[in-house]
Parts: sequence; structure tokens; C-alpha cells
Amino acid sequence: MTNLPNIAVLGATGVVGREILSILEENKVEYNSIKFLASARSAGQTIEFKGEKHTVVETTPEAFDGVNICLASAGGETSKKYAPIAASKGCVFIDNSSAFRMDKDVPLVIAGVNDEDLRLHKGIIANPNCSTSQLMLPLKALDNKYKVKRMIVSTYQAVSGAGLKAINELTDNIKTNLVGMPYEPSAFKYEIAFNVIPQIDTFCENGYTKEEMKVTNETRKILHFDENVKISCTAVRVPVYVGHSESVSVEFENKIDASEARELLKVTDGVEVVDDIDNFVYPTPKDAAGKNPVYVGRIRNSIAFDNGLEFFCVADNLRIGAALNTVRIAQKVIEMGLY
Repeated sequence: MTNLPNIAVLGATGVVGREILSILEENKVEYNSIKFLASARSAGQTIEFKGEKHTVVETTPEAFDGVNICLASAGGETSKKYAPIAASKGCVFIDNSSAFRMDKDVPLVIAGVNDEDLRLHKGIIANPNCSTSQLMLPLKALDNKYKVKRMIVSTYQAVSGAGLKAINELTDNIKTNLVGMPYEPSAFKYEIAFNVIPQIDTFCENGYTKEEMKVTNETRKILHFDENVKISCTAVRVPVYVGHSESVSVEFENKIDASEARELLKVTDGVEVVDDIDNFVYPTPKDAAGKNPVYVGRIRNSIAFDNGLEFFCVADNLRIGAALNTVRIAQKVIEMGLY
């Protein structure tokens, strides 16, 4: 019997699912066997992976028999239904939905940031929200040295974060706008073409949206911050296909110098500094699309906070914010022998 795991990809025909397949191949993840799971509607489709054709299997409890690791991106309801079943069969279920992120018994992990939390898993591991994910790599490096006191984040999020329907809506909306025709949006509350919408997800009682509270609560859980670390977020949808951007203001306990912070980020795994304002060099989401790093620029000392730093970061939300971290978690689980 081989020591390599039997892997399943749940939601294999979706936008993120297909990205997971691409990254599994890119990262040369080794496995004993692999299967592709989806809804009854998608079952029977053919997926080509590593030059071979595979038939998509309907997701049922029996589909997890013999599976060691499942990389799941099929939505919260599907995860709630199947994650406990998979775990009961000895499968490590790595979930890309929001279903278990704030469950106290489920580790919420960014590979390379809080890997040791993986050891606490009881069969389910949660992948953070896309806007939280890209922020953690630079923030963890800065927190290690300067200790975060409070943070204000504004996100500018691509439509792909809302799925294929939202991607198609942006295209259709642009086309109708360009010929002066009216357009009735369905994926968003307002037209997204040539517009920005200051709402992602539903509103909570405190006036923040669920998306904004995800950034606050997930950051606190991943980095083990207590309630004394104050975090606030405003999340905005923008007419970009791929790549989330974030404007970040952080106050630290310790004195911080922007040039020193810049050098620290240059040697941080997964981060690429793109910061030369004299030559108008800074990161944009278009530059990040299809790539793995979190790009950081506009690094400067804050004039609003003592011991404060401002920076702008961008990343491909389908990769670092979803598929890439899911695959990296699987690689860590294999590497650490946690399956």
C-alpha cells in the first residue's frame, strides 16, 4: 500500500474547482488516486487532467469511501452536508466555503502563516475568505516584528469573487452600456459596469456587511489576535474580472519605518514588493491575474496613526484567495502526515 493519499476534488466543474485542478498540476502534487465530484447536474461530464480524461462523479456519501483528502469548493450548503460525512470516513475535508470558518473546532488556515493550527483538525479544515487570504501573508510578517494594534482595510473586489454569473453580468452590462441600452442587473443590486458598489454580501445589525465582518473575524482567528486588536473593513465591488485590491492602514505597538518594512516584505514568502513611486511602479489587479504572489506597494508611514503603516496589496482572488491556498493546505497536510 502506498503512503500517497487518495484525493477528491468536490465542485470540480466550477470556476474555483477548475482553478484547483490547474494548481494541483502546476504544483506537481503527488497522490495515489484522484476523483472529481460535482452535483447530479454535472455528473457524467468529462474533465481532462494531466492529459487524461476523467468522468465527473455525483457527490454522494459513498463517493468519499477511501478518500484521504478532499479539496472542496462547492458552496456552503454542500459543505455542511458532506464535510461531516467525509470526516467520519477518515477523510480530511479542506473547505473553501464559509460554512466552518468560525467554528471553534475547525482550524482556519493560510498555508505558511499558521500551519501549526493544522494539527488541531478533527477532519475539517477551513480556507479563509478571499479578501482575508491575501492580507494575511504581509500582515503576519509585519505583526511578527511590530505587533498589530489596530487596522482599517478597504477592499476593491473583482466580480469573479461572486461566481460565473457575476463575470457574465459584467460583460453583458458593459456591452449594453456602450450602445446606450438599459440594463437590469441580477447578480448585483446595481449595475457593475463603469461603477463601484459599496456592498458585498448582506448587511449585519452593526451596519457592516458579512464580507466585512469576515475580514475582521477571520484575521483575528488566523493570527490569534485578542479583542484588544481593533479591525474595521469596508468591502467594495469593482468592475474588474480577476484580482482583489486592498488599501490597508495598520497601527502597531512598536515603532515602524516604511523603508525597513519594505525590506522585510521583500523577503517574505509569497509576497512580492512592487513599489517605486518615482517610476509610477505599484501593483494593480490586472498584473496579478493568473499569478501566485500577493503584490504589495504604496508602502509608506501613516500620517494618521502613530507607529502606522499604509500599503496597497493585490492578488488573484481565484488563486491566493481560494484555489491556491486550498492546494497549499493539502500539500501541508501531506507533508505533515496529518491525513
